Amino acid sequence: MVDIAITKADGQAGETVTLSDKIFGLEPRTDILHRVVRWQLAKRQAGTHQTLGRSDIARTGKKMYKQKGTGRARHAQASAPQFRGGGRAFGPVVRSHAHDLPKKVRALGLKHALSAKARDQQIVVVDAFGLEEAKTKAFKAQIEKLGFSNALVVDGAEVNANVKLAARSVHTVDVLPVQGINVYDILRRDVLVLTKAAIDALEARFK
Repeated sequence: MVDIAITKADGQAGETVTLSDKIFGLEPRTDILHRVVRWQLAKRQAGTHQTLGRSDIARTGKKMYKQKGTGRARHAQASAPQFRGGGRAFGPVVRSHAHDLPKKVRALGLKHALSAKARDQQIVVVDAFGLEEAKTKAFKAQIEKLGFSNALVVDGAEVNANVKLAARSVHTVDVLPVQGINVYDILRRDVLVLTKAAIDALEARFK
């Protein structure tokens, strides 16, 4: 079991919470983390890149000159890729970059990402994360008290509305509900901040 002290709103350590070894105590595997991150990034690629191929060029389809007797190479339309103004050969086309990844591998990747943060002592547990007003200044003051500047904050099923609004201007901190937690966002931030509600939801999810 992994024991972590709950950080109070003023930054002081409070009572401890025990994290499950099945979620936070695994030996992280970089190959699984790599597969999941690659799957996430491929899935979000737009895939809207496209060039004009030979059939997309608005040129006549007439043969350039007769086949024989000229001493020159045999050519058909001027839209062929080797000619100036012709189409591009094997250029990119609109497509989806997404590929399949088994659910079990995705779930395992999340456990390994959480375990990696726990092993490196980069997890902060707070009782709750809220603000009385939606002010970025108040949000920055709160995260300074908690002792981090680059972090992913994961709350319960609903994120405090004021926190959601105040965090939008802070580009080094991401705030997500527990159902939005993912491997890429965990790994890209220095610290993972979990509320007690988030921990309860994660343990229920992987029970």
